[in-house]
Amino acid sequence: MTYVVTDNCIKCKYMDCVEVCPVDCFYEGENMLVIHPDECIDCGVCEPECPADAIKPDTEPGLDNWLQLNAEYADKWPNISAKKEPPADAKSFDGEAGKFEKYFSPEPGEGN
Repeated sequence: MTYVVTDNCIKCKYMDCVEVCPVDCFYEGENMLVIHPDECIDCGVCEPECPADAIKPDTEPGLDNWLQLNAEYADKWPNISAKKEPPADAKSFDGEAGKFEKYFSPEPGEGN
């Protein structure tokens, strides 16, 4: 089992999860984070820290595409191990439906 970041992270990109991860398995895209499934130790400390409820265990039904997306972009985006400020308008996007189709960016973030 691993944890995956899902679509509600897009345009919210809160980083409370990054701060508590003991193995630094988060990677930063332009407008979301992903978890590297081979680095995640399944500790689960990140899940309750996400204000957008965007982190789920991969055992939940319907997350196969998100597991694949997390794995793909964790290999392309820079690692992030320190919390940064979320976008100023993050709250306005929290819970919006269809965020992947509208806003997902394959571009990398800055990392640290």
